[in-house]
Amino acid sequence: MNSAIAAIVVTYQSGSTIDACLSRLRQAQDVAEIRVVDNGSLDDTLDVVQRHASHDPRVRFVANPDNPGFAAANNQGVADSRSPWLAFINPDLMVEADTLAALRDRANAVGDSLLGVEQVDEHGQADDAVRRRDPDFLAMLRSPGRGARLAIARDPAQPLQQVPALSGALLLMPRALFDRIGGWDAGYRLHAEDLDLCRRVREAGGVVAIANDLKVTHVRGVSSRSRPFFVEWHKHRGLWRYFSKFEAQQRSLPVRVAVWGAIWAHALVQVPRLLRRSL
Repeated sequence: MNSAIAAIVVTYQSGSTIDACLSRLRQAQDVAEIRVVDNGSLDDTLDVVQRHASHDPRVRFVANPDNPGFAAANNQGVADSRSPWLAFINPDLMVEADTLAALRDRANAVGDSLLGVEQVDEHGQADDAVRRRDPDFLAMLRSPGRGARLAIARDPAQPLQQVPALSGALLLMPRALFDRIGGWDAGYRLHAEDLDLCRRVREAGGVVAIANDLKVTHVRGVSSRSRPFFVEWHKHRGLWRYFSKFEAQQRSLPVRVAVWGAIWAHALVQVPRLLRRSL
């Protein structure tokens, strides 16, 4: 079986990290294609990407004049590649040379699957939100603060730990499975699209799991720090879309209305914190 990997990177104002990200990807084993899709950056992101493309024919980029969203841009990158394996990589994520090849080998052994790896910040601190559960909307109604928490603890006894969902910062899957489930849902603009993708993989009979013994560095949120209100809006909008797709039809009208209210009440609660940050 062809073991080539296409690395798909979606950028927006990613100038501070994209050079290091692409340098790592160009050194990564079995990466045959690198596709960068930029969502209207105004910094030097595209200049950096163009420099890499001029030195490495594996690097190609699509420069969107606007921002169609993370999911839509990932689909563009997939459409412009041919490799049988797809790795979705955030522009602020730094892979080791053997990470993607090792993860592909795990996926080969498992079969239809969507896999991720442990993520740590620049100080080596693990990200608790890498392993996730599905959103529990009834729990949000009972206890809004606790119900919104999705993190699952790492199980050190399991090298490959099955979980309901993973962070979208690094995901690897076979193209055949991606095509079968219809790719990313471009109806999401930002946030919750990774939860959606994981759920549809599971519904299609695939395995969602994290390789606990593989690790990458994730600088986290570089492109979103300058627009916190935009991010929060689309985070909560994404949760409502997720609920509408997967659970709304199973719930009564009062519950649907209550979930809508809980989601947007949670969004309003974030406003003072965001205002303090912006000041």
